[in-house]
Amino acid sequence: MEIIIEEINRGHKLIGRHKFSSDHIAIGRGYHNDIIVSDPHVCAEHISIDFDGENWTVLDKNSVNGSFLDDGKKLAHGHIIRSGDIISLGQSQIRVVFPNHPVSPSATLSPFESLINLARHPLALTASIGLFACIVAWTIFLNNPKEMSFTQLLVPAISMTLMFLLWPALVSLISHLTKHDARVLTQFGVSFIIYNISWVIDFIETLVSFNTSSSFVLMPLLTLLPVSLAFCLFWLNCYIGFHMSAKRRTVVAASLTVLLFGGSYLIQLSKQPDFTVKPQFNNVLMTPNFIFAPSSDVDSFIQKSNKLFEKADSKVDDE
Repeated sequence: MEIIIEEINRGHKLIGRHKFSSDHIAIGRGYHNDIIVSDPHVCAEHISIDFDGENWTVLDKNSVNGSFLDDGKKLAHGHIIRSGDIISLGQSQIRVVFPNHPVSPSATLSPFESLINLARHPLALTASIGLFACIVAWTIFLNNPKEMSFTQLLVPAISMTLMFLLWPALVSLISHLTKHDARVLTQFGVSFIIYNISWVIDFIETLVSFNTSSSFVLMPLLTLLPVSLAFCLFWLNCYIGFHMSAKRRTVVAASLTVLLFGGSYLIQLSKQPDFTVKPQFNNVLMTPNFIFAPSSDVDSFIQKSNKLFEKADSKVDDE
């Protein structure tokens, strides 16, 4: 009778899988075993799994640290195996599965997954990263009061781009270390698309702020857009790099968003003094081309101003 033995970590993540057709399987740290476990807490001959024609049974070979079932309390020696049983050996674990063990239904590839895969295309990835670097250079140029050469813009733009590469690289590394598919290029592509959208949202927020007052009813909604965008970024990172339920993915993304914006708010709050004699001004300066309402010439402005004074004088006379 065939049997499958899986090497798993403490989080029950798969490390290796082996299929056997023999009736005797030796497991230990010695090189003569059928499964070699590189754990210093495992003996050279730790356990064996034997088939008696009807059942598979675990036999402990008088190991130093013993062998236990999943809960770590019940001894595994003499245990009749059922499909899916987990056995602890030292600091390692194995899972025993029979060939007829049920598996979860296959996940269908959604159009959303196909859309995400477009982000990893070399042309799309290059365009996203290149656009981000150009926007960074343009922003540095606008915020610097002194004229800068192309070389002076190139160095900080590349540095900023490399810094923003660290986040998707870190997510891919964690995904790889937890035995998931890293999908590095997809993480890069999706992250930089979100970064570029954040620049667009920042421009829209600045444009609306330039044309309206601070009491504009939609301003709170505009401030929530960066928060929503950060949540989407973290949600997509989890969707791409990790196999987890939709609920857990949402919780992780929400926690990271709260940590990011909540931490930033607390840092700004700690640096803000209780009182300052320096007034604060809205320093957003844009050209008249960005004004929603058309501007008027000087003559019409003076005429409108005079009419306001005339109305005020008439009301004073009436009283």
